[in-house]
Amino acid sequence: MKSALIVDDHPVVRAAIRIVLQAQGFTRIHEASNGNEVVPLICAHDPHLVVLDLGLGSMDGLEVLTRIQIKAPTARCRVLVFSMHEPTHYQERCLRAGARGYVTKSNQLTLLHEAIKALMSGHTYFSALPNTSGLYNAVQRTEKELIAQLSDRELCIFVNLALGKPNKAIALEMHLSHKTVSTYKTRMMAKLGLGSLVLLREFAKRNHLI
Repeated sequence: MKSALIVDDHPVVRAAIRIVLQAQGFTRIHEASNGNEVVPLICAHDPHLVVLDLGLGSMDGLEVLTRIQIKAPTARCRVLVFSMHEPTHYQERCLRAGARGYVTKSNQLTLLHEAIKALMSGHTYFSALPNTSGLYNAVQRTEKELIAQLSDRELCIFVNLALGKPNKAIALEMHLSHKTVSTYKTRMMAKLGLGSLVLLREFAKRNHLI
């Protein structure tokens, strides 16, 4: 019997993914609404597949991927990222962190079907990203390179700040101290060469991060 774990903080999305999984013969389907539940559920149920969102309130999906590799290294599960984030800045990070596939929520569910089939057949499923050298101007290429230099945690804080969340709210969601978030914020803005939150938000929108 094929088993799966759905990790998403939106009940409607979890219900849609469940329907897709059931159509492909998954009979044991477990659900988690936050990142802290993932490793314990993997250890308890050893699912064949994990469908993981990146935008989790308590712990971002990139950190969840890292924890799976560290705390459940012998688990048989294949991780498929199903996220609202465009793959340009996230797909390679997810691949490095151990994911076997990446599908954006903006696509039709047929791609989710295809990705699940691919992973369960032993393959990977990632978007073929365009060669940015011909598509982006020099400024955009430079900004993409700057974003690539951010750590996963810096990127997460960057996106949350761009969404207008205050430091205290970000600290609470990520289980960090207010001082730690402030330190990451200062370091991240220095790496990107940004002097204000207004510029940060414009930078994020220009690079399709929000």
